[in-house]
Amino acid sequence: MYEIFINYRTGDGDHLAATLDEALRHRFGDDAVFRDGRSIPAGAEYPHELLTRLRRSEVVLAVIGPRWATADELRQEDDWVRRELVEARECRIPVVPVLSDPSVRWLRREQLPPELGWLAELQALRYTPYRSAQDLAVIGDELLDLVPVLDQGGGRPAHEAAPHTSNATTGGRHGTVVQGRDFSGDVAGAIYKGNTGAFNTGPGDQYVNAPRLTGDGATYVAGDNHGGVRHVFERGRDSGRDGTAR
Repeated sequence: MYEIFINYRTGDGDHLAATLDEALRHRFGDDAVFRDGRSIPAGAEYPHELLTRLRRSEVVLAVIGPRWATADELRQEDDWVRRELVEARECRIPVVPVLSDPSVRWLRREQLPPELGWLAELQALRYTPYRSAQDLAVIGDELLDLVPVLDQGGGRPAHEAAPHTSNATTGGRHGTVVQGRDFSGDVAGAIYKGNTGAFNTGPGDQYVNAPRLTGDGATYVAGDNHGGVRHVFERGRDSGRDGTAR
């Protein structure tokens, strides 16, 4: 059974809809979240499937994008975003607006069609991309309070609601690379695998995709040169009497 139904408009909130879908399924389980683009199987009768799943849901998340309230489609009776919200209202299913960006203002009754004016009176949640993990955890917590049955689905706690982040450097590397917090897994193996140049497993410098020149007279110049490059050699080592190389 899908307890959470995600309502969104393609082109104005679908990215957040997909993010919510992934995060909430990771926390509460795959069967807890309905999003039409993923949940309706090929060949299924779209209107019947959509309304059936909506009527069986415990809560509707209405993703509100920057152009959501002013969209012409919202004024049309056959608009599916509108139909889903009206149906949820008639079925007395709680609706939680989720503002998809810091620029999205709270809904006002005067900017909405009369059939949807009630949305302006609902407490909304906000999602901010630069604090994604925190906001997704808050949204999950609020849903858990609203739909306690979600806690029976064997979902993960909020601090495990998103997959762990791993960082790797591939291809070209310029400047200093810093890994924050802890490493996990076979770090040395990941660095060494496929390496064809010098590799150091102990203390000392590690060279990654950068030239290394050693020996007498070795020179390497990177970046702009404004002052000229000059060699000075000791006398008696294949040099002229004035110290310049031959």
